[in-house]
Amino acid sequence: MAGDGPEAVGKGRPHRRYHVAMAPPTSVEEYLANLPEDRRNAVRQLRETIRAAAPDATETIAYGMPAFRSHGGQFLVSFAAFKAHYSLFPASGAVVEALGDEIAPYLAGKGTISFRAGEPLPLSTVSKVVKIRLAENAANDRR
Repeated sequence: MAGDGPEAVGKGRPHRRYHVAMAPPTSVEEYLANLPEDRRNAVRQLRETIRAAAPDATETIAYGMPAFRSHGGQFLVSFAAFKAHYSLFPASGAVVEALGDEIAPYLAGKGTISFRAGEPLPLSTVSKVVKIRLAENAANDRR
């Protein structure tokens, strides 16, 4: 109806936003292909570091981002590129406890590790995060 779109703001009608939501990627390759070129290399580095630390983990998409699962499908980690940073999501207090000061500069919230874009990724720290998560999943698998 005329007058119901964004131009109706301020004319007593509610503002309606019009956007087209993109479907989430169905594979990590698709996720990478949709990234701006300048972000792909860092995400590939994260992916390869995780693969090297957890060679038996299964790669998947979870919550629209690349993820890995281990030990019967348990969540291991996920990762993503954002406008000004890259994030690693281990969803584990054990990681923070085990790595302490090493991980502290990168903590961005409960279960979120954030790396600034344009700075070198701390890949040895990422590897340690993954190994801690593998140990957690292995312990959970034995229960």
